[in-house]
Amino acid sequence: MDYSNSDNNVEEDESLAEEVCKISYEALLKARDMIKPGVKFLDVAEATESYVKDKGYEIAFPLNLSINNEAAHYTPSYMDDKVFGEKDLIKVDFGAAKDGYLGDCALTVDLSGEYGKLVDATKEALENAVSIVKAGRKVQDIGKVINDTFDKLGFRPIENLGGHGVKLHELHAEPFIPNYDNGDDTLLEEGTRIAIEPFATLKQSRGLVTETDVAEIYSFSENIAPRLPAARNVLNKIIDKYPSEPFAVRWLSEGIKSKFELYSGIRELEKVGAIDSYPVLAEVSHGMVAQTEFELLVEKDSCKVLTKV
Repeated sequence: MDYSNSDNNVEEDESLAEEVCKISYEALLKARDMIKPGVKFLDVAEATESYVKDKGYEIAFPLNLSINNEAAHYTPSYMDDKVFGEKDLIKVDFGAAKDGYLGDCALTVDLSGEYGKLVDATKEALENAVSIVKAGRKVQDIGKVINDTFDKLGFRPIENLGGHGVKLHELHAEPFIPNYDNGDDTLLEEGTRIAIEPFATLKQSRGLVTETDVAEIYSFSENIAPRLPAARNVLNKIIDKYPSEPFAVRWLSEGIKSKFELYSGIRELEKVGAIDSYPVLAEVSHGMVAQTEFELLVEKDSCKVLTKV
């Protein structure tokens, strides 16, 4: 996911970061276990997000359930009746939050049974990347390991997606962690948290994603007074409940008279610049996409995987 809002002049609490990552991964596995043909996307999202909130945590970003050639940023809409199909390849991406600490982890569910090698390639690439992480490692070296793994297994990376640093209130911080050797000689620093997320597609695909016209995830940008009363109502909700982290449109439905009122308000707010959208990202040649992601703590001679139960 690509969301950020920085406030980083604070010494980080490593134990709380681990706690948030642990609950993030627990929730991710619960989402995975719910995904079956015929099950509603909305039911999975609501159950997963409620699990985190019931445990006393907040949500770092809405549950992503991106299918097939979609790589990221699909979350169910308000009153969404979409269900998983028997041939769907689903990227499940999620994170919990507490006191500004953010979790981030992802896996892929292959309901078709046809893309197991693609999914396994992202797992192997992540394992190989994790094995070389340590303080002083160049980020381009991580990208090279990921790309070499994909190439060996007959797949290719999504070149314009990758991992990232994780800081307080900033899910996508520096450095960017590429999925191929992009020549970046930035060095990893001891004590920092990063997320590595190999995205793979088929060898014959372009290996690039682009924004679609679908968006259900937004973040607050600026308190600009909109013209429409419906938009002012929605903006007040956003400022009150989600001034920092990203939100799903469906989270704003309480007290709204209709779906039309909710979405007309969102469109107006986006138009005037009060909110920013995170459109669904899809592979440009319609190639299938798989993803696996862990959040890590960089240590002197190795790293600690945080998003594991």
